[in-house]
Amino acid sequence: MNIEKVRKHCLKKDAVTEGFPFGNDVLVFKVMNKMFCLVSLKLPIFINLKCEPELAVELRERHSAVTPGYHMDKIHWNSVQLDGTVPDKEILKWIDQSYELIVAGIPAKKRPKL
Repeated sequence: MNIEKVRKHCLKKDAVTEGFPFGNDVLVFKVMNKMFCLVSLKLPIFINLKCEPELAVELRERHSAVTPGYHMDKIHWNSVQLDGTVPDKEILKWIDQSYELIVAGIPAKKRPKL
């Protein structure tokens, strides 16, 4: 998995914007101004994704590249190192889940259609 593949996947989703609110080394994807994917552009490259708490723990136990979210709420966020040990298909699924969790927290009237 590379940064451009993450970027393209995130930007395909409804109401998504990208930016650098924390400086030039962290690319942030938001839906309705709420973060769902943060990409560290410094080595080692990793992404932060929101996750259901039980699943977050399970993924950390199953994959050495998955750790509690760096600079995030460690109950609800995971960091995933893009080192090739986790299949791209899995990472893309986790990005989708993160997006869906954030969208679910947006009031229904303002929520983008999935």
